[in-house]
Amino acid sequence: MNSGKLIIFSAPSGAGKTTIVQHLLRVIPGLEFSVSACSRPIRKGEVNGVDYYFLSVDEFRQKIQNDEFIEWEEVYKDNFYGTLRSEVFRIWNRGHHVIFDVDVEGGLNLKGQYTGRALAVFIMPPSIESLENRLRQRETETSESIARRLGKAEKELKTAGQFDVVVLNDTLAHALAESEKVVKDFLKI
Repeated sequence: MNSGKLIIFSAPSGAGKTTIVQHLLRVIPGLEFSVSACSRPIRKGEVNGVDYYFLSVDEFRQKIQNDEFIEWEEVYKDNFYGTLRSEVFRIWNRGHHVIFDVDVEGGLNLKGQYTGRALAVFIMPPSIESLENRLRQRETETSESIARRLGKAEKELKTAGQFDVVVLNDTLAHALAESEKVVKDFLKI
């Protein structure tokens, strides 16, 4: 099947895109999550093949060589993220639409490749300070990685206008309701 659509949620780390995507998967039938591949270490509570496909740096580079990614990027040195072609076709072959939870650059890459069948949504945090607080509350980040993520976030916020829709995550209930509406409108359900 090649008639499926793509719904792309992107945001700086800590903006709430994963929480929103998980909500949409529960309430909108016919959506299936695209599991991204990454080369970072697995975090406590994560499951390979559910949260990410965890690959070594060498495995990731081999898949790049084999042109197995729709999009990929080296987010930080030897820290790769990408979307496997096989993952998108697996979901479309099941008759579902693909929903992505990807970083901003990956989201823009996907949008560019699937113009007309993709909806790209940017989740806007209320402030950089709120991002920092959310990242610290995760307790999965070092001070250095938080600083690196915040530096990247400042650049990512400037790309919001390149997305089809910007949803402000000032309160979670508002962001969930607005995200649900735009996705249902796009899918015409």
